[in-house]
Amino acid sequence: MVEKVITLENIPLLDFLGSGNENIKQIAAAFPQSKIVSRGNEIRIQGRAPEILRINDLLNMLLQHFHRFGHITPDNIKDYIALEGAPFEENQKNDVIIYGNKGLVVKPKSANQRKLVEAAFKNDLVFALGPAGTGKTYIAVALAVRALKNREVKRIIITRPAVEAGENLGFLPGDLQEKLDPYLRPIYDALSDMVPSEKLKFYQETRVIEIAPLAYMRGRTLHDAFVLLDEAQNTTSEQIKMFLTRMGPNSKVIITGDQTQVDLPKRQKSGLNEALRILKDVKGIGFVHLSGKDVIRHKLVKSIIEAYDKNESQKEVRRDENQSGKGADEGTA
Repeated sequence: MVEKVITLENIPLLDFLGSGNENIKQIAAAFPQSKIVSRGNEIRIQGRAPEILRINDLLNMLLQHFHRFGHITPDNIKDYIALEGAPFEENQKNDVIIYGNKGLVVKPKSANQRKLVEAAFKNDLVFALGPAGTGKTYIAVALAVRALKNREVKRIIITRPAVEAGENLGFLPGDLQEKLDPYLRPIYDALSDMVPSEKLKFYQETRVIEIAPLAYMRGRTLHDAFVLLDEAQNTTSEQIKMFLTRMGPNSKVIITGDQTQVDLPKRQKSGLNEALRILKDVKGIGFVHLSGKDVIRHKLVKSIIEAYDKNESQKEVRRDENQSGKGADEGTA
């Protein structure tokens, strides 16, 4: 038997260990051959050396997660435990998509992000669906840059519909490109993390990396390319069909969207929802659903998403009650 002691310094113990040490108990349940006990700010692990190393790696990952996001949930622990198989440190190295600028390591940070990566490796067309902050666009951009660096494709094409999210595009200053840049800013931000600025500028000038509104895709055949359609919930049925039929030989396509944030006019149906219904049984297409559990922005974003989801559920209940009340009134009239 080997014993290892991990000391938690400058960490709110309740937030990390969980109420009644529930987080530590969850870890202990995953490793029944070892003994894991928390006393004060110390976590004591007793067991065989190989398993202790894995528990130590798990706790280090959870500490990194806590320092970055400010909280640890049972779902976080479940996701990290799901990475089991090889030693955790080795498994994390294998998860790296690319190494970005200034030592940045880009890799999936949740089980569903990992599913997105796996789906992209297995399929030429993948739908990545989920709320804001789940990293679907960032991971998709990383996969595209990886494919370009590995010479699996000759170019990257990233597009999104220029739909106004409550603002009026016509009142923005500048020419058409300057008006559209704010809509494409999240793409530029992701690329700037992964490609040196001078090289990114060269890639754009030579059209190795092309970032353009969806309307510019009409009439083209996109071959030898990694293509990303972002914010696809704001496409019309005609637009998304047009985009899907642009796929050419040796193309990889990822379509991302948040079905809860449609900015189309009220009477306009989302083309993404229709495409998902029509294509759900087509072989060779991957579908990955991310949720609030995968949010990797500020820790408040997850709570904001949950609050809005709760509000929408309450609205639906009230609508159902109102409709039931109207039906009853009509029946007695």
